[in-house]
Amino acid sequence: MESTGGPYLNTAAVTSPVGIARLLQMTFGCATFSLVAHQGGFSAAYGTFCMFVWTFCFAVTVFIIACEFTRLHSCLSLSWGNFTAAFAMLATLMSVTAAVIYPLYFVQVGCYPIGCQVRDFRIAASVFAGLLFLSYAAEVFLTRAKPGQVTSYMATVSGLLKIVQAFVACIIFGALVNDSQYGKYVATQWCVAVYSFCFVVTVVVVAFSVTGKTALLWFPFERSVVIYTFGAVLLYASAAVIWPVFCFDSKYGSPRRPGLCAKGKCPWDSQLVIAIFTYVNLLLYVLDLAYSQRIRFVSHI
Repeated sequence: MESTGGPYLNTAAVTSPVGIARLLQMTFGCATFSLVAHQGGFSAAYGTFCMFVWTFCFAVTVFIIACEFTRLHSCLSLSWGNFTAAFAMLATLMSVTAAVIYPLYFVQVGCYPIGCQVRDFRIAASVFAGLLFLSYAAEVFLTRAKPGQVTSYMATVSGLLKIVQAFVACIIFGALVNDSQYGKYVATQWCVAVYSFCFVVTVVVVAFSVTGKTALLWFPFERSVVIYTFGAVLLYASAAVIWPVFCFDSKYGSPRRPGLCAKGKCPWDSQLVIAIFTYVNLLLYVLDLAYSQRIRFVSHI
């Protein structure tokens, strides 16, 4: 009689270095949102975002561990290597953002007016949030493509950069909707079109890689991605010139922050954030273009 248990379970999913990193992610994530929900507390959009990050990452991590331990991921219509690599990078970015935002807005040195117990819970949650970020960063480090290794596209530098580019674009969109006055000029509307187009195409590239459908396309996906990356560099270069001119030149905007501008509700602040992250994404696309010359897509791993 054949055994019905052992052969179907993958113990390496929890004993390998990557498996251990995922167990730590699950533990730290659970500890973080439990401390916040039990006594630490959260409020406003910032606190809600942090709780969403911790619960979302915890749920997906549990799903990944369960699928790999039971080998059920082989039944999914996903490129599992691309999916786990993409999620690890996304979770790293989201968790580091939450690890910065939560203590910045909710942790204080003194006990007044929240009380010492609440303060201690918030400090403990912030520590576990930092450990959660480190555990996701460790997975990215362990699963990244090594020189000469055949691996999933999303585990390569170019693939990981796609996740970072999309994440940075989300930061830009957040600043845009925060009273950035981008509709004031046609030129700044062009910049918004650049951010939107590049974000959508980048997400499509990631989606095709994660679903493993690149081989079914009627055009050469690999070459198309490189051509798109080159186009994105040109588009972001135009935005990197146009946006600062129409926001900070004295003819169109203000080179300095207006003195009467309310903190947190100042269009100038949003425009500055957009300008900074425009240059960040431009650099990311340039690096992506450079690394894309040195890789090959493997959609089915």
